[in-house]
Amino acid sequence: MSNLLRLLGRRLVALPIMVFGVTLLVFFVMSLSTADPARLALGEAADQAALDQYREARGLNDPLLVRFGRYLAGLVRGDLGNSFQDVPISELVRMAFPITLQLTFLGLFIAIALASVLGVLAALYRDRWVDQVIRILSIACLATPSFWLALLLIQWLGNIPGGAGVFPAVVTDWVSFTDDPPAYLGQVILPAIALGVPVAGSLTRVVRTAMVEELDKDYVRTAIGAGVPKHVVVGRNVLRNALITPITVLGLRVGYLMGGAVVIEKIFNIGGMGELIFQGITRNDVNIVQGVTITVAIAFIFINIVVDFLYVLVNPRIRGV
Repeated sequence: MSNLLRLLGRRLVALPIMVFGVTLLVFFVMSLSTADPARLALGEAADQAALDQYREARGLNDPLLVRFGRYLAGLVRGDLGNSFQDVPISELVRMAFPITLQLTFLGLFIAIALASVLGVLAALYRDRWVDQVIRILSIACLATPSFWLALLLIQWLGNIPGGAGVFPAVVTDWVSFTDDPPAYLGQVILPAIALGVPVAGSLTRVVRTAMVEELDKDYVRTAIGAGVPKHVVVGRNVLRNALITPITVLGLRVGYLMGGAVVIEKIFNIGGMGELIFQGITRNDVNIVQGVTITVAIAFIFINIVVDFLYVLVNPRIRGV
């Protein structure tokens, strides 16, 4: 318990520092953009007086550090600023971010489920044909880009000419789970599979390695030699102890999934953060790109902190110190 409290204290101290660092980096990188907010907002026909008035009213003529301080103060209040069309970015993110989170965690669930089954089977039948087949399969999954798999899934299972017509290839109107569960699952299953399969390939190797190391320990041989059924030893002890290692890499995999979701959302026409950042790029709206990037980065920080706590909670050797 003392170790858990120490970890909590360190993370709470480091959290604002990490958020400040990410915000600082993103803000200054986006400040290098050559886009003129006044010209983009008012149009090419605007005269110089109108442009100057727009810049002065929004503090665009202030020094960079002053603008960063003002942006940071707004971020503390949950204000990400406005787009060049004066639309609050926090409102856009509020509508788009939950969709991206849902796709991310559905993809993570699929990855964990596949990796757990395949990794355990590969370890139990190591160096046999089952292990060899799973090894080839995991490498193939790992080498498969999410966007390419998404296109294949649309061709095979999407309701397009030549496809099986089971799932919608394009999401025309997002439906929440509470409104219509079957329709919700139908629109997210293909994107979630496209996101989860490549991650499952890498996690399978991690689970397999952790299981093999655990199976070779003395307590496993002692328990089996004492007459305890192997499936009981594996289910109660080996599997629980072996999953400690994969948990440590989940945080990085969540970051990969969130980044991949941005691309997958565009392929399936899902109105999440991917669509939002695409609009910001095509319109040259630096504020939208900046707001989306900071939001995703902060979410990644929080998720990794949660993963750290999970690691401590499931590892009795650390929890009991």
